Amino acid sequence: MDQKRIMFYLIIRLWHLQMMNICLMMLLRMYNLVDKHYKKYILKNRSLVRHETRLEYLDSLIGSSDINCVDQLRMNKRTFGVLCELLRADGRVKNDGLVTLEEQVCMFLHTLSHHVKNRTIRSRFKRSGETISRYFNSVLHGVLRLQDNLLCVPEPVPADCTDDRWRWFKNCLGALDGTYIQVRVLENDKPRYRTRKSDIATNVLGVCSRDLKFIFVFPGWEGSAFDSRVLRDAISNPNGLKVPRGCYYLVDAGYSNAEGFLSPYRGTRYHLKEWGQRIPSNREEYFNMKHSCARNVIERCFGLLKVRWAILRSPSFYPLKTQCRIITACCLLHNLIRREMDVDPAECQFDNGAEVDETDRDDDIVNTIEASHEWTEYRNMLAMQMYNEWRQRRGL
Repeated sequence: MDQKRIMFYLIIRLWHLQMMNICLMMLLRMYNLVDKHYKKYILKNRSLVRHETRLEYLDSLIGSSDINCVDQLRMNKRTFGVLCELLRADGRVKNDGLVTLEEQVCMFLHTLSHHVKNRTIRSRFKRSGETISRYFNSVLHGVLRLQDNLLCVPEPVPADCTDDRWRWFKNCLGALDGTYIQVRVLENDKPRYRTRKSDIATNVLGVCSRDLKFIFVFPGWEGSAFDSRVLRDAISNPNGLKVPRGCYYLVDAGYSNAEGFLSPYRGTRYHLKEWGQRIPSNREEYFNMKHSCARNVIERCFGLLKVRWAILRSPSFYPLKTQCRIITACCLLHNLIRREMDVDPAECQFDNGAEVDETDRDDDIVNTIEASHEWTEYRNMLAMQMYNEWRQRRGL
């Protein structure tokens, strides 16, 4: 009898333990299911919060006022819309379902405007660093594909021009000069990119029209290269600068007075700040004064470019090839803003005292920059005409 009770007790005890084990396993399974569901909910909720934060930030950039859009992206909302349409149609920048084209362009413009690093854009747009880098390069290549649309087509000064700065320079297409933009290069390349002021920079050739739009941009040359050497390479390149015969650009004294490039007299007062209240005493000085007044557009153009895009005012962390592409893209966007906006905000800032450092041959195209006697005679004749007319107006 005792054995039967003991066996019964053991069976009951074993059953009880098994039931407790089953209940414990069910509780653990339920806990895992609840925990998994909770994590999914938190992750989904976090994604929604990030998405809402991203939309709010984008709305503050391009959905609120033009003032904030210009301050953050350097263009108003209408110009931003024009840029997006150009990139969609001609730049071949696509939406992939993850990031909209408008957001891609915002990230790109924000980087150029404020020269912020990838992690800063990642924090503001709630995207991964890889996503930001990928779309930055996508929009960069898209902007470069718009060169035919955004680069200015030069127009010669007409014979009936009434602008006092330009009326003497018939058939002039604009002005050109070089500027230094700091870059980051490998240690072995630094001696070649070191300028006379010991900065590591690339020598950028820029050509602009009378209305401060870029006609041609040629970045990439080492900072130690002379401006004339960069120009020589630009006009000898099959896809480089083209100067029709009979037309010319205004250049400074660092270039030769050659066919297609009209330079001032050397050894004579030239820059506007050197004149003050003085008046010219001979034809060379008067020619240099008028030449400087007209050629100043390229200096102003470079100044506006660096005021507008902070990424051009200090070295960026991109590879050198990408840095040169960024320089070209900034010039193209500069042209778009000048074309689409009635008032250029960078010009107002520049006027208010912003401190910025400054193959196949064709018989109808100028392809050399060697000084010529014919071009020197043309400059002398033009200088004499200008000086004589000025003396007659003053009754001298």
